[in-house]
Amino acid sequence: MPEMPETARVVVVTRPRAQADALAQAVAASGRTAVLLPLLEISPVEDAAPLRAALAELDRFALVAFVSPNAIDAAFAHIDAWPAAVPVAIVGDGSRAALARHGVTGDACTIFSPADSAHSDSEHLLQRLDLASYAGKRVLIVRGDGGRELLADALRAAGARVEPVAAYRRATPVLTAELATRLRALLAQPNDWIITSSEALRGLAGLVQAIDDDALMARLQQQRLIVPHARIAQTARDLGLEHVRLTGSGDARLLAALQSQE
Repeated sequence: MPEMPETARVVVVTRPRAQADALAQAVAASGRTAVLLPLLEISPVEDAAPLRAALAELDRFALVAFVSPNAIDAAFAHIDAWPAAVPVAIVGDGSRAALARHGVTGDACTIFSPADSAHSDSEHLLQRLDLASYAGKRVLIVRGDGGRELLADALRAAGARVEPVAAYRRATPVLTAELATRLRALLAQPNDWIITSSEALRGLAGLVQAIDDDALMARLQQQRLIVPHARIAQTARDLGLEHVRLTGSGDARLLAALQSQE
């Protein structure tokens, strides 16, 4: 397929709606046009009783791990005050900011996170934890429905009594005629796409494939992606997308990558 003509690129921000505004505003402040296209819809769990029950026993856990800002926001809807003696584990700068919005900082309790903020994932978080110290102790993992098991499996292997609990649901948007029209318009030329989730990227590919237009998938593969994690970059390559910029975690790095590509 011939290369599409280079015109003014927009920046497509694909985060869930609740986390997209600040990044979109920063993109606009840099002089670029930001378009919001949430690729994951976040909603409450159908039955919040298990979540409330786990959070009612916070002071009985040796560690509480939150897998994302969404997990933090959903959990703190049921938390009056964080017990200072209970340490927290998080994987990225977005989660640290979410904790701070709820009044939890490193001054209030111990917060474990990857040593290098450019690598915000479970693998690097595990390097910061003394796994053996949790043997026989209760560890709560607050996450979305489903999700990766790496953190839970590593803690279980160390002898921890891991108790995962779902705090929210996530789903790819339903393909409507309106969404199909938006996707066609965005893929009509190469643009910059900020993708912060492998699940969201797979969802995007699924939506494009569901439109049943081979040329559209080829156009998706020509888009320029900016991603914070190696796992997302690998997902992109698996889907045939080759124009991928890996930045490391944090909005500042995403924005710097955008500016360096202009």
